[in-house]
Amino acid sequence: MKLKAAVVQFLEHGEVDRNHSELTLRAYDRFLKRFLAFAGNIEVQAISLPLIQKYRLYLARFRTPLGEELKKKTQNYYLIALRALLKYLAASDVKSLPPEKIELAKEEDREVSFLTPEELERLFAAPLTNTTTGIRDRTILEVLFSTGLRVSELVALNRHEVNLERREFGVRGKGRKLRLVFLSDRAVFWVKKYLEIRKDTDPALFVRHHGTGPSTSDDLRLTTRSVERIVSTLTRKAGIVKIVTPHSMRHSFATDLLRNGADIRSVQALLGHASVTTTQIYTHVTNQQLREVHRKYHGKGRERV
Repeated sequence: MKLKAAVVQFLEHGEVDRNHSELTLRAYDRFLKRFLAFAGNIEVQAISLPLIQKYRLYLARFRTPLGEELKKKTQNYYLIALRALLKYLAASDVKSLPPEKIELAKEEDREVSFLTPEELERLFAAPLTNTTTGIRDRTILEVLFSTGLRVSELVALNRHEVNLERREFGVRGKGRKLRLVFLSDRAVFWVKKYLEIRKDTDPALFVRHHGTGPSTSDDLRLTTRSVERIVSTLTRKAGIVKIVTPHSMRHSFATDLLRNGADIRSVQALLGHASVTTTQIYTHVTNQQLREVHRKYHGKGRERV
């Protein structure tokens, strides 16, 4: 089987049988087209470890039109897509390189940006809540911090999906996996307040209001970029000097849970992480807790030096 035909079949399988999102399919398509451009339309049986090694070197030396190199994480995305293709071929009894033969590059530890409790309160106080947009923006902040939603999940929310009585709702995250998230008392208060002042009939939970975007479209739903701008503007207004994004609120959500005693498996479920290793980026919290446990309980029966 030729590589180009294999990629097409793999993407069709992802769309029909695996129910991958359009975003996931576009990413796979982009990553695999890079390998196709590098290797040519070869037989899939010709994919070998020496070829993969040359491809990894190609990715490491690749430069964008602006002269920027690919981050290790991005290089790994290309390799992960290739492994997924090879896994599909193996399941289809097409002979090729076993996917486990491809090793990923070692990445630098991820840096987690989160807000302290004092910074969070300053941020929550930043919107002018005597205006519609201010109430909306405060509600966005409260919902992000209460649920740990990704910004893409937040903007996809519809009014009817949020159960304010049960203070919970389901959300489809990466891989279209459904998880349950919960609203705090403060989040419920602000969602109710925001919905009460809404005059439009748009189904989206969060929408543009007068002066916050073009009015040529009937679709008022906020975009991810709009929410990013809102959070950035409020951060500056609150006098917070660090860079804060909607994802910083997700990090702050997880940090708050762990700091207050939640176990990492529960946080994994609430964030919708497929693997607990992803959740372990929050070791800055768990390590601190371990340090306090050691200081409090270790060696109490021994004399001090």
